[in-house]
Amino acid sequence: MSYRVAFPDGLDVFRLLSDDGNQTLSPPQKELGIEGFSTLNPPLPPPEECLAIWRAMTTTRIMDDRMMKLQRQGRVAFVGTSTGQEAAIHGSGAVPGQDDWVFSALREGGVAIQRGMPIDEYISHMFGNANDTAKGRQMPNHFQCKDVNFPSWGSVLGTQLPHAVGAALAMKQRGEDNICLAYTGDGATSSCGFHSAVNFAAVTKAPVVFCIIDNGWAISVPSANQTKSRSYATKAKAYGLPGLDVDGNDPLACWSAVKMAADRARRGEGPSLIALRTYRMGGHSSSDDPSRYRQDAEVAHWAGRDPVSRFEQYIYAGDIAAKAELQCYRETREEEILQGVARAEKVGAPSLETLVTDVFADPPRHLRKQVVEALKLVAEKGEAEAIAGKFPL
Repeated sequence: MSYRVAFPDGLDVFRLLSDDGNQTLSPPQKELGIEGFSTLNPPLPPPEECLAIWRAMTTTRIMDDRMMKLQRQGRVAFVGTSTGQEAAIHGSGAVPGQDDWVFSALREGGVAIQRGMPIDEYISHMFGNANDTAKGRQMPNHFQCKDVNFPSWGSVLGTQLPHAVGAALAMKQRGEDNICLAYTGDGATSSCGFHSAVNFAAVTKAPVVFCIIDNGWAISVPSANQTKSRSYATKAKAYGLPGLDVDGNDPLACWSAVKMAADRARRGEGPSLIALRTYRMGGHSSSDDPSRYRQDAEVAHWAGRDPVSRFEQYIYAGDIAAKAELQCYRETREEEILQGVARAEKVGAPSLETLVTDVFADPPRHLRKQVVEALKLVAEKGEAEAIAGKFPL
């Protein structure tokens, strides 16, 4: 066995974990031919890091399941789950240090929890309540946490990538030993933001690692209709960067590839592009019906490659933790999330005063006047009657 595996379309990717998760694979006899990466002796996460990655993967699996149920009950407005992609997200998300920055897309919010974001803060954002740090002004699943260097993102594809490059370049100019990890999906590789970010990062040698979460579908557009490149990692060649295709359901390989890229960036050697090949088991979001555009056989194939159960087998085989310990953690996390939901639902909506908070250092006079008028109307008639389904300003 080698470090490579053929996916259904024949693409060879870097991996370290066997399909059943029971063993790591033997080293290859030669490099995989990826400039900038030495795959002959790749780093592996230590046992305690492996357990932390599994915990992050499990937390995201439980959280996504709970949020989707809440959305179906009409208690949460919107959810974009990452089921099936947990290894790609949390294997890579374990690499950045606390002084590094992470720029996410739709499905990487769990990395904020992995980095220390409180669960209550995460859940409050999903409800858009008064404890939401975005004060209800951002869509659910658009997380931000200043304390863990995790900025918010916009739904427009690829816009977070130039932001990440700008932050990374600022770090370089300040002489800091920090990096930015920038996530994007396969669909966003067709955006102007992707091109401008990767090109500018290459020219300036900004310390940024681009992670393409290639889950096969950009909403309902398959990768075959998205690009004619052999893979998304091959796009790196056009920008003069190293690129690597990785088994995105193998958390060891995801960690190892991003670790090599991060170390390269810290040495001043510039950015890298990592394509993590995985699969989106659910719909694009809670508004989507994937059965309308993909086949059941495809979903079943990838269900057999579930990253959470695969990694659990590795943890058992390596005596990193026992089944009872993992089950105890799973049950404890489920209860913590249930309690967090109960607390969040008791918190009211953000007040009208917060409409212009964090927007202007000194709100313009006409906005101040409108806020005062809105508050006066609410005080007289009550919020529901005063607004009557319309935006209060």
